[in-house]
Amino acid sequence: MNFEDLKNISIKELKGVGDKNAALFARLGIESIYDLINYYPRTYKKLPPLSKVSELKEGEICALRLKMADDFYYKKTANNAVTTVTGYDSTGRVSLAFFRVSYLRNVLKPGSEWVILGRVKRKGRNYAFEMPEIHKITEYIESLRNLQPVYPLTKGINSKAIAKYVGVSIEQFSPFNEDLPYEIIEEFDFPSMTKALSDIHFPIDNTEYIKARDRFAFCEFYKFFIELNKIKKAYNKLKSDYVFIETAEYERFKTLIPYELTKGQKDALADIVNDVTSGFVMNRLIQGDVGCGKTIVAFLSCVLCASNGFQSAFMAPTEVLAAQHFTKFSELNERYKLGLSIAYLSGSTSKTQKNEIKEDLRNGNIDLLVGTHALIEDDVEFEDLALVITDEQHRFGVMQRDTLNKKGNKPHVLSLSATPIPRTLASVYYTDLQVSVIKDKPSCRIPIKTGLRKASERLDGLRFLYSKVKEGRQAIIVCPMIEENEDTNLSNVTDYSKFIKDLMPKDIRIGILHGRMKNNEKNRIMQYFANGDIDILVSTTVIEVGIDVPNATVILIENAERFGLAQLHQLRGRVGRGSEASFCILINGSESEDENERLSVMLESDDGFYIADEDLRLRGPGDLAGVRQSGDIRFKIADIYRDRDLFVKAKNHADSLFA
Repeated sequence: MNFEDLKNISIKELKGVGDKNAALFARLGIESIYDLINYYPRTYKKLPPLSKVSELKEGEICALRLKMADDFYYKKTANNAVTTVTGYDSTGRVSLAFFRVSYLRNVLKPGSEWVILGRVKRKGRNYAFEMPEIHKITEYIESLRNLQPVYPLTKGINSKAIAKYVGVSIEQFSPFNEDLPYEIIEEFDFPSMTKALSDIHFPIDNTEYIKARDRFAFCEFYKFFIELNKIKKAYNKLKSDYVFIETAEYERFKTLIPYELTKGQKDALADIVNDVTSGFVMNRLIQGDVGCGKTIVAFLSCVLCASNGFQSAFMAPTEVLAAQHFTKFSELNERYKLGLSIAYLSGSTSKTQKNEIKEDLRNGNIDLLVGTHALIEDDVEFEDLALVITDEQHRFGVMQRDTLNKKGNKPHVLSLSATPIPRTLASVYYTDLQVSVIKDKPSCRIPIKTGLRKASERLDGLRFLYSKVKEGRQAIIVCPMIEENEDTNLSNVTDYSKFIKDLMPKDIRIGILHGRMKNNEKNRIMQYFANGDIDILVSTTVIEVGIDVPNATVILIENAERFGLAQLHQLRGRVGRGSEASFCILINGSESEDENERLSVMLESDDGFYIADEDLRLRGPGDLAGVRQSGDIRFKIADIYRDRDLFVKAKNHADSLFA
């Protein structure tokens, strides 16, 4: 079967997935069989072998084959429901307790046998399990053959249920057609598509997992480079219809800017001017660390474009960030009497305003259009689009950027990115672009002070955060999870926000933000924070890009050990945007000294390129037991740092295809 065809088969086609389960899967972004099979585990666990009651030790996670006694007891109160029963084998008895579970009377019948899996507790002289997992004996013994997948979860569904439906889907719809050329599969000794899918979810061991993961990582890179080569082929040394000159208006604005541009900014601007005056289409990336001043360079490019009589478009990844850019550009336009016509377009723009903007755009009455994905809608038409700029370019897919580029007749393309890529990878990663790097920062930027704390020192960090909020500043708390799940004890936004509300005085305004919210809700919360209507924002990493709040001076990152250094640096960049001293507090939730050493890199430097290089050096080849650290968000399973060898090989094969 063609794997892509599974996109058209609803998850409801699986036996046992009714409307209720389908709604839970939808919360995880799973609506089709394709989504389900592509929903990779975040880590794996090895089930313990079966033990006897006489072998139990307090605190250990154990599995027992037990027969149920006839003392089943169920009691429901206003706030809880408690179920207890005794299980026994030939060597002893244990008590089992369950909370808020009502269906067990028909499961744990007297004399029935089950495998009970959980952490051993001591209750007086006896052993006990609270909320253990219940497994059928044959299924558990079968599961001992494989590592068990642990998936990102939502409330109401567990990893066991997801694994069950994944297994059924693979069995029902396989075999699958190959998504790589056979010569590549043979060269790298990759498993077949069907086996790789099985092994990525249910690997027998580390070796099987790595083979499957490498295949999918290579495939992601390979498809990425094929798309990149298509764009590169389209833009490579294209003659341009938009040959700029350095106008008097552009030179006047450069001299009026009330601060000295850094050397990096001047060099990037010189590169852009050389490109747009060369007679060929520009396709350039400005890569610069958080706060290095990429945006003013981009706006200067828009002024140069408008003073040559052409239009430009500036696309940002979120409404809040796009609106902030629009406000800044409009202020500069008014303050320095540049005479530009600047408009803003997003999903929340009213229908009447949209129609007016689109009409003015077609008639050439708008010089610069700032907005979000709304810029790439079919009915957005420019009269003479000569310059396209995408901010945080890695947040947009290749095809999205290409769609915007096609709004004009071979416009110049300028991309901005604050994601630092080590020099060892940049030349490969940005194979279709000329790259300008801004490494220095404006002198007005105050370095962010960073501290590393143990989980036991969390309250000290929160007291410091509160002291800054009392002074009138704002703060951000980042958690790795949206809500609690049974497989981890990581901090989550849902519980943490309640904890903070109980901890802080009633007048402290607390907001929450996470990726499962609808776009308009996310934009509303970010706008509240930007306006100063939220004092403390508890968020997932969705805050990483998309907001610029000068009054936010403290960010506290929980379970910092779960993030790559490059991503931590990006998160740290959410503060320090104004003239006040700013602070980053990293909470290491692990006891590992290796993690302390790795996270200490954040204390040593605020240079994103150095941090990215250290991230590359310290990550190594990847570890099956740990959660995959965040690499480039473009890829689902691949990581350009960990999989750099596959990355380069995939590029070579994609290049050969085009050669």
